[in-house]
Amino acid sequence: MRLEILIYILIMALITYLIRMLPLVVFRKEIKSRFIRSFLYYVPYVTLSVMTFPAILEATGDLGTGLAGFAMALILAWRGLSLPAVAAGACLTVLLTGLIL
Repeated sequence: MRLEILIYILIMALITYLIRMLPLVVFRKEIKSRFIRSFLYYVPYVTLSVMTFPAILEATGDLGTGLAGFAMALILAWRGLSLPAVAAGACLTVLLTGLIL
């Protein structure tokens, strides 16, 4: 293995360790601020959304079909349908939109 790759792996391991270790060291007491607690509660949801949204739009290779599927998923989820129903509805919308466009 080349030395450069080993250095890259060590740096990534160090950064990953620091990200996981710092909150344990910095926040030793219970967080009482309502704002910070609500902020930390939503961080995983926002992170997942930020990673997923571009993939939704680019998955089909056509922005129009991606937007149509995303819009249908939002509508179905807003109406309270289950995850499989939302996914099936979005996929069907992408298929039909792709056939029409």
